Amino acid sequence: MRFDLGDADWALLEPLMPKSRKSARVDDRRIMNAIFYVLRTGMPWRDLPERYGPYTTAYNRFNRWSRRGIWKRIFDTLASKSRDSLYLIDSTIVKAHRAASGAKGGSKIRRLASAAAVAPRKSMRLSTARGAR
Repeated sequence: MRFDLGDADWALLEPLMPKSRKSARVDDRRIMNAIFYVLRTGMPWRDLPERYGPYTTAYNRFNRWSRRGIWKRIFDTLASKSRDSLYLIDSTIVKAHRAASGAKGGSKIRRLASAAAVAPRKSMRLSTARGAR
């Protein structure tokens, strides 16, 4: 439905589908839509909507094609047709080692400026005492 492959998308993918070895397969387009639906939503295979057919068919096809390297071949073929295939995806949330946060000499415990502003003073200024002349 909403996320199913359109005619233009299917025209790109259909020639990349492996040929059946033994007998005619269930509709490849419906199974591809089922696999993509599960991968996009992150839902369990068992919760696949009925319009995609039995979840076991999609699950088994996904696993078989993964073992045979068919998904990799499809990805490589589609990436080679794209002029944007050389761009890299960068992660902006890379974990650093805990020692990377301190400067030379290691990290020291420092009070936050906001905490220091509201904390009571530890000593009184002598020059501001009233009555002293």
